[in-house]
Amino acid sequence: MTIRTITDFPRRVRTIDTEWITLSDGTRLAATIWLPEDAQSDPVPAILEFLPYRRRDSTVLRDRQTHAYFAGHGYAGVRVDMRGSGDSDGILHDEYLPQEQQDAVEVIAWLAAQDWCSGSVGMMGISWGGFNSLQVASHRPPALKAIITACSTDDRYADDCHFMGGCLLNNSIAWASTMFAYGAQPPDPLVVGERWRDMWMERLDNNPLMAATWIEHQTYDDYWKQGSVREDYSRIEAAVYAVGGWADGYSNTIPRMLAGLPGPKKGLIGPWAHAWPNAAQPGPQIGLLQEALRWWDYWLKGIDTGIMDEPMLRAWMQESVRPATTYPERPGRWIAEAAWPQAGRPARTLHLSGRDLADSPAGNQDILIASSIATGVSFGEWCPYGLAGELPADQRPDDGRSVCFDTVPLPERIEIFGAPVMSVEIAADKPTAMLAARLEDVAPDGSSTLVTYGLLNLTHRDGHETPKPLEPGKRYRAKLVLNDIAQAFPAGHRIRLALATAHWPIAWPSPDLATLTLSMDASTLSLPIRNPSPLDKNLKPFAEPEQAEPEPYEINKFAGRNRTITEDPMTGEITVTVHRERASYTLPKIDLSFSADSEEHYRVREGDPSATTAETRATWRLSREGWDIRTETSTRVSCTPTSFDVRATMEAFENGELVKSREWDRSVPRL
Repeated sequence: MTIRTITDFPRRVRTIDTEWITLSDGTRLAATIWLPEDAQSDPVPAILEFLPYRRRDSTVLRDRQTHAYFAGHGYAGVRVDMRGSGDSDGILHDEYLPQEQQDAVEVIAWLAAQDWCSGSVGMMGISWGGFNSLQVASHRPPALKAIITACSTDDRYADDCHFMGGCLLNNSIAWASTMFAYGAQPPDPLVVGERWRDMWMERLDNNPLMAATWIEHQTYDDYWKQGSVREDYSRIEAAVYAVGGWADGYSNTIPRMLAGLPGPKKGLIGPWAHAWPNAAQPGPQIGLLQEALRWWDYWLKGIDTGIMDEPMLRAWMQESVRPATTYPERPGRWIAEAAWPQAGRPARTLHLSGRDLADSPAGNQDILIASSIATGVSFGEWCPYGLAGELPADQRPDDGRSVCFDTVPLPERIEIFGAPVMSVEIAADKPTAMLAARLEDVAPDGSSTLVTYGLLNLTHRDGHETPKPLEPGKRYRAKLVLNDIAQAFPAGHRIRLALATAHWPIAWPSPDLATLTLSMDASTLSLPIRNPSPLDKNLKPFAEPEQAEPEPYEINKFAGRNRTITEDPMTGEITVTVHRERASYTLPKIDLSFSADSEEHYRVREGDPSATTAETRATWRLSREGWDIRTETSTRVSCTPTSFDVRATMEAFENGELVKSREWDRSVPRL
């Protein structure tokens, strides 16, 4: 779907390219502000987006499309570079620190005090900006009335890119590599003047190795609790609109927050990947900015737009599709819930029986699960961004490496909405083991489409704070909650539950090659059945996507990715390689060209979990006439049965000459 570009707004817009916001400790943060030309005589609410992603070059295209749109409708759109990023002073030491949150609280107070501001402030963001919108709201700054949080989480440990079910996610390493590259970038001399190089050297000297920091915290400790707003939902008083997509890595946050937040709240879940819904794939895309205006008008201007009279939760019920790694659009329909969770919703309990999922248990039976260490290679990305090739392929190759349980062909269509839950009785022959569960839609021709999945490090069976080794041979009760989903299964299709002891390269393998014994008579799968609701028929359609004009740019190369899987039958080594290339473009207004690309290599070897490695390399470049900056970073994580070993390098070049080189080598005990 084409996004309509709007150039004629109710209020004329002016842009402040760089506004300096001075914090109480003297640190200056750089901001770009779009606001109505007459805002000083007719003040407007402000909408803050607070990010480490470089407002002048990395996010400038989308920033103007969004914030100029809001400004044209009577708001001040404000995009601030966080401390230590872009053109702002200071050092970025880690993600979501208390310092970051306090800085944002000060920025909100500064905005509310401006003569062009009405005194009311909203905050919004996707991913990092969605996280800190929630975190800042928990501090209750007086001027903050409402937020829009997209593709974010309320649980930094159990439902972020770092760990899942107590299993280390490789996305944590990939994301650390991205932030490693961001931290090595300089401010723009056109903004900060001659001190740019001193600021750059300070950043290079203090660029943190986040990969090691995150691996050091392998349990749900105080490090992760800080910034996890589910620790105390009652601290959030601002109205919350939570937005996400089923193809995103953060689909669970919205149902959980709607159940936990005590104040005003709404949720929206589409078929989308990790992107704003006006441009996300899979489609259909929606007029997200118009929906946001309805939200801001209600909470920041006191205009009754009717948005709070509508159902609390709106979600996309996905129809069955053939497996593919890319979908321009997912067929389905919008459904609605007045409240969440809905009391009295039915659940269908299926029993593991032989190789079947049956409505009744089959008696006392055990089955062994001991998967190839490469099980999971057909899964795709943990957090797709909407690029080609990111989604799960046909699951049959991994089904062949798993133990599968199927229903009979369904006599009639069923729909599920929520989190499927596995309850198991299980034993292991080693002190550590992983259980991975995939729920799939199997067509009559045998093709298998992934619906949802879940992971559990069995040493975390009683919680994520104090893991307990397994006693070999002892039977344990455990619960594995799969990711929330809305999915229809047609009549004639089968529902498959695939169980494995590995999920590579999404999650790091257990240090032991364990064999699990599953007691089928005591193991079940509960499906959250959803029956049609009258609310569904009364939903108004969303508006078509629209936005303001982007900053003028010249595209040099479009963003893309390539994923390959290679296997060496002589050594048993399997390698998944992902090459990512960000869009390369030139910004004529500031005479700056930007490009970045990275490559990831994930290697495992059959029979030897200690041979596992994850390696990333990235090259970033900023250039204009007479000024050429290139940074090259690499991170490599390997393991032994008792440790994770993290090695990294960083090199920075100015006009082709090496100006800084650093190396890291850290060993982290393995829990």
